[in-house]
Amino acid sequence: MGKIPRKVTHTPAVKPKATIRTMILCIPGELPREALTAHQLDRNFGVQGTLSPRFWASGALYLWQRRQMISLRKGRPAYCAGGPVKLLDLDGMLQAAGMGAGIRHQLFSRVVHGTRNATPWHVYESRHLADPDEYPWDKAVADYNNQPRVNAIRMHNAATYGAGQISLNELEVYQAGSMAYQHHSALTAVAGDALITAEGAKLAPASDAMADRVTYLEQANRLFAAIDPDQRLLAVAL
Repeated sequence: MGKIPRKVTHTPAVKPKATIRTMILCIPGELPREALTAHQLDRNFGVQGTLSPRFWASGALYLWQRRQMISLRKGRPAYCAGGPVKLLDLDGMLQAAGMGAGIRHQLFSRVVHGTRNATPWHVYESRHLADPDEYPWDKAVADYNNQPRVNAIRMHNAATYGAGQISLNELEVYQAGSMAYQHHSALTAVAGDALITAEGAKLAPASDAMADRVTYLEQANRLFAAIDPDQRLLAVAL
């Protein structure tokens, strides 16, 4: 008598929610400036957060134009939480972010030299969420941290302070190559992690996987490419 085949149950994949630290709001034209204060964000946009001085203001602002900027700071570049697109230096932000990313990727390459590509954290987290009893959280963390490339980065960060550290949250993007990392960093500098359009639609990546973040950046970049110069943008830290 032949063996009865064992029934195999496939656990459905579970995607962890995307990490949203900064959200960009496209402010409807009819909304007054008084409605853009931090304590009004939840009421007007359903967003709980604080204004974030993320954007660069144009270096050629007239005195009267400074009143249109939100939380404008002194300096060059002058950071602000937002304002009309025509008064923001988005091109400067893109260029600077891309150049900075190129330098960071050179450092990354030296730090991880000789190690194989690592499996990004979201893969382990997805496996844990799909079956927490079979694959507990502590096991997921241990498996991720035991990878030689992750250990190389953690060792570098342990011996380094401040801006010289390498973000493990960006590991998958780093591993995509220098140009991909530069483009990702430049677009993220302007688009943040999520965006709410002037019509109230929310754009956000489906998960922290690089493919989902690229999809979001594609959508956001198309919006910015066609945006009205008078459209106001606001950056919010969640």
